[in-house]
Amino acid sequence: MKFLRSNAEVFVPSGGRPEDALARTTHIGVGAHQDDVEILAMHGILECRRDTSKRFAAVVCTDGAGSPRSGIYANYTNDQMQEVRWQEQRQAAMLGSYSAAVQLKYPSSAVKDPGNTDVISDLKTIFQTARPSVVYTHNLADKHDTHVAVAVKLIQTLRQLPPERRPDRLYGCEVWRGLDWLPDAEKVVFNVGGSEHLSAGLLGVYDSQIAGGKRYDLATLGRWRANATYLESHGVDTAELALFAADLTPLIRDDRLDIVEFATAPVERLKKDVAARLGKALGKP
Repeated sequence: MKFLRSNAEVFVPSGGRPEDALARTTHIGVGAHQDDVEILAMHGILECRRDTSKRFAAVVCTDGAGSPRSGIYANYTNDQMQEVRWQEQRQAAMLGSYSAAVQLKYPSSAVKDPGNTDVISDLKTIFQTARPSVVYTHNLADKHDTHVAVAVKLIQTLRQLPPERRPDRLYGCEVWRGLDWLPDAEKVVFNVGGSEHLSAGLLGVYDSQIAGGKRYDLATLGRWRANATYLESHGVDTAELALFAADLTPLIRDDRLDIVEFATAPVERLKKDVAARLGKALGKP
């Protein structure tokens, strides 16, 4: 496969041609950084592990150069840190039995540049080969600029495909902003319980982040457990761990929809919900 960056790679844990590995995928996670996919797309990873007719692939857009570091990684150069993070992503692909792990290795600045269409070109190359039914990415209300840029570029990419080549579902999932605030009727609730050991193992692969000063493993599993418990105030938990997502599918069904208006509409609905509950408590009509 031809990508625009010379060091881009497609890692196939089982061996074989990258094109074949991507062609057989049914679920794809598209993230900004190494370890993002394991957080936002755990539902797809687990589903494909449990059903051998389904296959998962990860797509990582950035090179991992700018990550914070401390401890044994404190003195690592950007080049050294990139090599570590690329290898960690390959290890996650092996542990999770991915069909493929694509690393496009763009600097974050290129991903965040609205005028840079290279990432879109490479994503289009991937989706011209892969025909997944489900795609996971960052939610549009994420507070990390690179995450938001990846989600936007993915939507722009999928809109360039013929309607029949687009995935059945596109989900924007939690990483740098949780989706607990999303009105309950609009939450997509993924049950990611039952395989906590595997989830912990996949998150724990990223030693450069964990030992480097960020306990993403504990924080992510803690968020999922809190989601499951606080989802419903008047009922028992229906899952041990729950990952929340927003359904972004309408954005790739109707290209006329404005991305900003679509993303901010739930915020306005939350505002109305808060006002109504307060009004009720205050006895106001």
